[in-house]
Amino acid sequence: MAKIMDRLLLFIYSLSIGVISVVAILLLSGAVPYSLTSVQEQRLFWAGIIVAAVVFLLSIRFFYISVRRDRSNLNSIDQRTEFGDIQISVETIENLCLKAASRVRGIKDLKSRIKVSQSGLNIAIRAVVDGEESIPVLTTDVQKQVHDFVEDTTGIPVSSVSVYIANVVQAPSFKSRVE
Repeated sequence: MAKIMDRLLLFIYSLSIGVISVVAILLLSGAVPYSLTSVQEQRLFWAGIIVAAVVFLLSIRFFYISVRRDRSNLNSIDQRTEFGDIQISVETIENLCLKAASRVRGIKDLKSRIKVSQSGLNIAIRAVVDGEESIPVLTTDVQKQVHDFVEDTTGIPVSSVSVYIANVVQAPSFKSRVE
């Protein structure tokens, strides 16, 4: 939700900076003539201060976003044991997922993505199947293999394994040539 709000704020910020720039260029170049009374000038002054304050606050927000460390994008998963700390890289877990999923017959062209959450690992597997096996059976086998293998190998709880079947591979047909 915070990312959506930040994107909306960035859109409003960019739009307001663009509008302010165009108006300033037109007014300062004399392309748009203007004359103001003292009351209008006073209102314009306060509106300018309010717009400048909002733009300044948005600038501070975006500066903070640019320099903070993103905690959701971890390069490793840390575990503490009685003997010390263990760090397992996300890339290692992705490779373990690929190894486990490749053991299922009929699965090809694998890719994996790991997201770390409070409840454990959320694993997403993208695969291509050969089309000779039942897809629900294959995906269930992949989910079980990956879930069990990663939990047994790393000791990290796996909260979900999602399987996305991207395509079906067509088996090449060879024609026999008889002369």
